[in-house]
Amino acid sequence: MERLLIRGGNPLRGDIRISGAKTAALPVMAATLLADGPTTVGNIPHLHDVTTTMELLGRMGVELTVHEGMEVEVNTASIDSFRAPYELVKTMRASILVLGPLLARFGRAEVSLPGGCAIGSRPVNIHVDGLRAMGAEIEVRDGYIQGRADRLRGAHIRMDVSTVTGTENLMMAAALARGTTVLENAAREPEVINLADCINAMGGHVQGAGTSTLTIEGVERLRGVHHRVLPDRIETGTYLVAAAMTGGEVRLKDTAPELVESVLGKLRESGAEVATGRDWVTLRMDGRPCAVDLETAPYPGFPTDMQAQFCALNAISTGAGTVTETVFENRFMHCLEMQRMGADIQIDGPRAHIRGVERLTAAPVIATDLRASASLVLAGLVAEGETRVDRIYHIDRGYECIEEKLAQLGADIQRVPD
Repeated sequence: MERLLIRGGNPLRGDIRISGAKTAALPVMAATLLADGPTTVGNIPHLHDVTTTMELLGRMGVELTVHEGMEVEVNTASIDSFRAPYELVKTMRASILVLGPLLARFGRAEVSLPGGCAIGSRPVNIHVDGLRAMGAEIEVRDGYIQGRADRLRGAHIRMDVSTVTGTENLMMAAALARGTTVLENAAREPEVINLADCINAMGGHVQGAGTSTLTIEGVERLRGVHHRVLPDRIETGTYLVAAAMTGGEVRLKDTAPELVESVLGKLRESGAEVATGRDWVTLRMDGRPCAVDLETAPYPGFPTDMQAQFCALNAISTGAGTVTETVFENRFMHCLEMQRMGADIQIDGPRAHIRGVERLTAAPVIATDLRASASLVLAGLVAEGETRVDRIYHIDRGYECIEEKLAQLGADIQRVPD
C-alpha cells in the first residue's frame, strides 16, 4: 500500500502531456478479440486497469507485445481460453467488455460478474438481455456469466438505460453477427465513437456513432488494424481544475479540447481565462475562483467523472454553488473527506450545497473511488499543511503518474510507502 503526501500552497505552472484515455483503451483492447489478425493499439496509458486487461487477455492465451511509444500489439491467433476469472474481473468492471467479442467470434464465454469502484448500481442486465436478444444462450451461475452462441444474429434493441459499456459490448457483438442490429438509447460518449472508428477500420459497418441510435451491419470477419486511442478528457479536466484552484497557469498538450467543452464552460464561468487549439488548451486563473452550479448528465452534458473535482473547486471558491449528481446515486463520499479539511458542504440527496471557504487545512483523508481520489489530491494542493491521501490504488486505475505530472507543474507532492 502507498499514499500521497501533499504540501499545499504552490500555484501550478508549466506544460504537461495528456495521456490516452483508459475508458477508450479498454474497449478497444477488448475489440482486438474480434480481429483475425494482429491489432496494434497506440497511445495506451500506463495504468493499473490497462495492465489488468493485458493480463486478462494473456490468461486467454492471447499474445501481447509492448512496443515503444505506448503501443501494444495484440494477436489472438493463439487464444485457447474463453474465461475471464474472478481474481482479475473483481477489480475492474470494464472486464465485462470481453463478453460480447468472445461470444461473437468464438461462440462461448465465461465472464465473472464485475467489480470496480463502489459508486452506485451499475447492473449488467443490459449486456445480458441484449446478447440474449441476439440469440445467445446465457445463464448466470456461481458468480459467472456463462454464454454460448452458434452465431449471433442482428436484433433491434432498446436499452432501458444509456450505458457506455453496455453500448460498447453490444456494438462489438453486433459487428460479427448475422444481419443488422439497431441499438436505441445508445451512449454518445467520445469513447463509443472511438471504438466504432476502430471497428470500422477493421472492416466493420457501424453507423450513427455519437448519436442515440447505432446501426451495425454484421460482417463475416474483421481484420487487424493500427488504432490510436483518443486523449483522456477527464485527465484534461482534472489538471485544468487543479490549475484554477491554485491560481496557476498551465498548458496541456496532446489533448482534444472539443471533448471537454462543458468543463471549459464551467471553468470560464469560475473566472478562468481559457484558450484552445487543435490539440492543446491553456488556463490561467488570477486569485480565487468563483463558485459554480452544475448538474451531471450523459455526454455531451457535464461528465459525472468531473463532479468531484468541481466540488473541490467550489470548496475554496468565493460564493456558493450547488453540484447535482444525476448519473450515480452514491458519488458524494469525497465530500465527507473534504469536510474533514474544513470544507463547508451540505449533502441533500443528489445535491451538494457548497459554500466556499478562504482556505482548507491539511488532514489525513481516504480515497473511496477513482475520481474521489483526484478531488482529494486537488484539495491537498490548496490546503495549509501536509495532506495525506490513503488508498491511492484507486487513483492509479485512472491517472498515469499523477504525482510526477503535478510535480512537473510545481506541486509539492510525493508517493511514499504506507
